[in-house]
Amino acid sequence: MMALSDRLADLAQRAKEAEDRARAAKSAAREELRSEVEQASKAAQHKADELHQRGQAAQAKASDWWAEVQSDWARHIETAREHIAAKKAKADAKSAHLDAEIAEADAEAAIDFAFAAVEEAEYAVLDATLARMNADDMATS
Repeated sequence: MMALSDRLADLAQRAKEAEDRARAAKSAAREELRSEVEQASKAAQHKADELHQRGQAAQAKASDWWAEVQSDWARHIETAREHIAAKKAKADAKSAHLDAEIAEADAEAAIDFAFAAVEEAEYAVLDATLARMNADDMATS
């Protein structure tokens, strides 16, 4: 199993990649950006599926609260994707402007959620490390 601190390092690297792609998107051609959106959508769906599978496999180990968070996140992803698909069906300028504002608000909320998830991950890693230290100390005493 990969060290928890290494998983946090991978998370930081992935966040940096997302930041770089978001900056580059502002100057990308529309078709190039459309392709990147599709790729990002597939990657996000893959990660959500992975999280769901990992959650099912680890459900016996993880707290009920984490299982519920993972389930809620999966439902959120499904609802958001349905909402995005419905927005794409509309095509007038007023709707497009409103859709852009909603998409920006959704992105902001996703970033806020990610910040909270990173804070929670840090706490969980530190707590797990302390729990392992305590268990090792008890095993040797």
